[in-house]
Amino acid sequence: MGIEIQQQVGPQILSDGVSAIPRLGKTGENIVTELHGRYYEQASRGNLYVAHAIVTAPVIYTTAAGTGGPLLWNPPASGVNAVILGIGIGITVVTTVAAALGLTGNSGQTSAPGSTTAIDSRASCKIGSGNGACTPYRIGTPTNAGAFFFPLLNLHTGALTVDSLGLGWFDLGGSFVVPPGSWASLAASATATSTVAQLGMMWEEVAV
Repeated sequence: MGIEIQQQVGPQILSDGVSAIPRLGKTGENIVTELHGRYYEQASRGNLYVAHAIVTAPVIYTTAAGTGGPLLWNPPASGVNAVILGIGIGITVVTTVAAALGLTGNSGQTSAPGSTTAIDSRASCKIGSGNGACTPYRIGTPTNAGAFFFPLLNLHTGALTVDSLGLGWFDLGGSFVVPPGSWASLAASATATSTVAQLGMMWEEVAV
């Protein structure tokens, strides 16, 4: 006699401590780890987004004015957490001040940052889908300056012709969460005078 095992296709929205039915993919796979590409499911469901900012002279993270970018704001009533998955960095003009580029952010952002500049591009990773609940800007002035700095890339004063980087991609794996009423942005350890950078951010929006 065979044994019947009940399983459910698709994600389940559950609270901690609640019993769950084992999960199947739409073609019968038992999902215990990643099924397709690492971010496939959230991308295919329209919950994954990217933004790109062209920033000149990124400011030090302890300065609120002109922070960015991309500067990602999560409004208080968004109903989602913004989870930072990856950062892309391409330097097109070198700096005259040695510094590092990295991630910063803070809470207490009950309304949109001031003095914002429109983001250079934004999109859902499901091509043709709409924008998410969070708003990216090229730069802006948040209520509070960055509360931390997580370095990703050094900026040196040598010529681009001797720079071995070319392009930097940093997989953060969802280790930074921007809850409603908060923001996150690329920034520098010291204002990187003369630098021009092509900066990208990828984030997932998760219902809370």
